[in-house]
Amino acid sequence: MRTFITKALVATAGLGLAVAAPISAATSAQALPAIMIYKVQYDSPGSDTGSNTSLNAEYVVIKNTTRSNRVLTGWTLRDKTGYTYRFPTFTLKAGATVTVHTGRGSATSTHRYYNKTWYLWNNSGDTAYLKNASGTTVDTCAWSGGGTAKYC
Repeated sequence: MRTFITKALVATAGLGLAVAAPISAATSAQALPAIMIYKVQYDSPGSDTGSNTSLNAEYVVIKNTTRSNRVLTGWTLRDKTGYTYRFPTFTLKAGATVTVHTGRGSATSTHRYYNKTWYLWNNSGDTAYLKNASGTTVDTCAWSGGGTAKYC
C-alpha cells in the first residue's frame, strides 16, 4: 500500500521563521485507479518452449477496484514494442479480475488471450500500458528484470 504525508511551510507569527509542519499527521492511502494492472507474470515458469501452456503462463492481471461493473470494450493492453490486446465487448464485474494470457484459448469473463505464438513480455524489462477506449493511459506497470513477476 502506498502512503504519504504532506508537509507545508508555516510562517511563525512575528518571528519571520519558516517551520515545516505536517498538514496531516495520519498516514493516508493513495487512491487506486478504478481499473488497474494488478500483476504481470512476465517470465513463464520453466524453459521457453513456445508451447501454448508455456505461453499462457505469461499473463497480465487487470483488476476492477470499484463496487461497480466497468465496461472495458475498446480498451487496450500493450507492451513497449506495441503488441496490443484490444478488449472486444467486455464488462469487468465489480471487484473482479481478468487475466490476459499471451497464448491461445477460449475467452471467458475471467480469462482473455492475445493469441500469440511466442512470448511478448520481456524478462529483462518492459512496460505494460492499459489504455481506455479513448486512448488515454489509465495505468502502467514497468519492471527492469530479475524475478519472474511484478505486482503493480
